This record gives sequence, structure tokens and C-alpha cells, in this order.
Amino acid sequence: MFKKYLLIVTTIIFSYFYTYSPNRHARRYTYIAKEDILNHMKFRHPENVSTALKSCTYQDIILENEFIEIVTITQNKSFQKPLSGGEFKPKHCLALIKTALIVPYRNRTSQLAIFINYMHFFLQKQNIHYRIFVANQNDTLPFNRAKMLNYGASLAMKLNYDCLVLHDVDLLPINVGNIYGCAKLPRHMSCNLDTFRYNLPYLSIFGGAISISTKQFKMVNGMSNSFYGWGGEDDDFYRRVNTSGLKPCRFDPEVNRYIMLSHKKQDANKNRFLLMKLAVRESENDGLNSLLHHWSIKLEDLYTYITVS
Repeated sequence: MFKKYLLIVTTIIFSYFYTYSPNRHARRYTYIAKEDILNHMKFRHPENVSTALKSCTYQDIILENEFIEIVTITQNKSFQKPLSGGEFKPKHCLALIKTALIVPYRNRTSQLAIFINYMHFFLQKQNIHYRIFVANQNDTLPFNRAKMLNYGASLAMKLNYDCLVLHDVDLLPINVGNIYGCAKLPRHMSCNLDTFRYNLPYLSIFGGAISISTKQFKMVNGMSNSFYGWGGEDDDFYRRVNTSGLKPCRFDPEVNRYIMLSHKKQDANKNRFLLMKLAVRESENDGLNSLLHHWSIKLEDLYTYITVS
């Protein structure tokens, strides 16, 4: 009896340390220290050079790294009303960052309402010029996250946004020092997530929230349009970026904390591993250049709504 009891206890202890051991997760990954982040970011020349306004600054925002209390995140927030379509420019300085925040979406009304309200509140603390794009998949097929991101990116590029943030609707950042702009390399932003106990599950994870310049997104032909259902598209995107010589970067975990809103998990795409193998051969013809133009655009008060059918 004692041996049986000892075996059970030993198994439990082993399982605990196997699951939560530092070596079990990619906790020890390379990142850019908070003090060096500014040197790794991409900035643009102010659009209106005739004004007397000075350029916006970002170093203090990064270093102060204001923390948003998690218990307040889903509460209604106050923010300045953006322009039609969800575009905002700071009035007290000239923004050196112009970002399109692109959200793939279908049938998550309550989450979208929380996300839009919170992100306007959050982004207006950062001295950036931004616009929120919501790409809605309006058909009966399984959800194709990557294709919706491609449609949003296509419109953003036509509107001269040079930085793309590809962002799931259920993720919310809690550190204002996490500037929603592009680094010189594609950046995995949501690398410190509460549902992973603020650990990195594996080094090549590249989903959730990503920033990438429009030039780099075009270089890799965007994301694959072949992944219907959950899984695979972000791993394929990592491969596209990595094999193009654009090794993704991460910022200091101290500025990159996120929470995930609760939601029902989608069924995994059973063919995702086969699709990943096929996507390697098809990447030159599967992405931004293979989108069909069955879409419409509506300027809502707080975001630009793209309907894809």
C-alpha cells in the first residue's frame, strides 16, 4: 500500500515539474531589452511638415511602461472620438508611426465590442497614427484567419499604411510601453500571454499579435489563403518570414504582457500539417496575389469594416 501511495505521489510531482519546468517552455528566448527598443523601431517622416508641431516622442512611453489593471480591461473606457473608419491622429504632436491594426473576425460580437473600446483607449496613449480594420468572413466555410488578414492588409496598403499589426480579437495588451508600431524586423508581440502562464510555448510560435512592415508583408506574399479552420497558418507564416531572411524579433517580456478573453475553442483543422507541406511549394502563388475581390467596405464610427464573401 505504501509503495502504491509513493508511486502516485512521485508521478504527480514528476508531472508537475515536467509541465512547469523552465526547460519545458521557451522561457529563455532572445529579446530586445526595454532600454534598446527605440533603436530597433521603424519611424516615418512626419506627413505634414508645414505645421509648427514637434514630432511625437516614444522613449518615455516605453520606459514608463504604464500598466493597465487587468480587472478594469473589460470596463467601458473613455477616449477621443476617432475619424470615420476608426482613424486617429494625435493633435499635440506629429506621429512618426502610422499603423493599420487588422483584426480577422467572425461571430464574436461581444468580444469585438470590448476589443474596439479598449484598443482606442490603449492606442491613444501611444502618440501614434492608427486605424482599426475589421475583416469579417461572411460565408459558411470554416474560418480562414489568414485570408481575412490578407484582405485587411491589402486595403491598409492602398491607404498608405506602412506598418501592419495583425491581431486576434480576443487578445488585449496590458502594457502601454508595448508600442503598436513596426520594428526593423517582423515582431512577435503577444509572446507573454496569460493563458500560457506568461511563458513562451515554443520558439517559433508566431500568432496572436504580429507587427510587420507593409514592405516585408509584400515580400513574403502575405499569408497563405489555404488554411480553413484552426491552426497551421501562423506556423506557415513564420516559415515564410524566416526563410526570407527576416528573422522575427521579440521585445522585453516586461512590455509585452497580454490577456486572452475567454471564448469557445475552434475545432482544429485536421489537414493543417498536410497543408503546411503544400504551402511551402505554393507560397509564391498563394497569398496577397491570389485574393479574389469579393469584398465590400463600410466606414463605421470606430473601425473600417471589410466584408469578405
